[in-house]
Amino acid sequence: MAATDITRITPSGSRLRLGAGEIWRQRELLYFLTLRDIKIRYKQTLIGVAWAVLQPVLTTVIFTLIFSGWARFDTNDIAYPLFAMTGLTLWLFVQNAVSMASNSFVNNTNLVTKVYFPRLIVPLAATLAALFDLIFSIAVLAVLMIYYSAIPSPQILLVPVFMIFAFVLAAAVGTLLSALNVRFRDVKFAVPFFLQVWMIASPVFYPASMISEKWRLIFAINPMVGILEGFRSAIFNKPFDWPLIGVSVISLLLIAAVAVVIFRSMEDDFADVI
Repeated sequence: MAATDITRITPSGSRLRLGAGEIWRQRELLYFLTLRDIKIRYKQTLIGVAWAVLQPVLTTVIFTLIFSGWARFDTNDIAYPLFAMTGLTLWLFVQNAVSMASNSFVNNTNLVTKVYFPRLIVPLAATLAALFDLIFSIAVLAVLMIYYSAIPSPQILLVPVFMIFAFVLAAAVGTLLSALNVRFRDVKFAVPFFLQVWMIASPVFYPASMISEKWRLIFAINPMVGILEGFRSAIFNKPFDWPLIGVSVISLLLIAAVAVVIFRSMEDDFADVI
């Protein structure tokens, strides 16, 4: 009787292992899932991808009317619409990425239950799809900078660093919530409320300088605090608050580690539970 080759698929030994090599081998699947998520998001919409521009623009207008006209936050020499737009550029990306990634397994039930592939690809593809909106937000921000004559300095070269931090944060939180959503369907109801609270707790429409020095480092446990402050400092040539950024980066790494551990501990049962 001829010998038969058997391929045995087993989970990796380490819960912290990302399986980057396996994801790279399946990069074509990652590409097509990302492309599909982008198409599905704007399919049968009246104005299509224009939503990617309208969302940050309209939100900036609303924030400007409320917080520039009445609350009057002190943004130093930065025009408030420009200040708000820089915060919304990264925040809307994180918000959209987390929302899409948290439902990614539930929306891909047939794929998950019928074929094996690195499960991390599913929330990662949803996060990558949200980058499409980020491109348009960056374009709107560039137009505003030209309008307000905001001249960039060489410091702007650090902007991609904080964008990468934002991507890692969105991917980590989205991956964690996607795994929890498979087991606990309450997650889809909790995510919108969680994102609202998270936005209020982040200096999206107000400066972090409003927080007293005594509490600022505790405030920076929220990774978005250091990411947004660093992003603004790089764009507007302001001094970096390195202690605040450092606390946020450490918090980001801890969140990412916890997300990977929880995801790896739950992924074996996805096909059965979903």
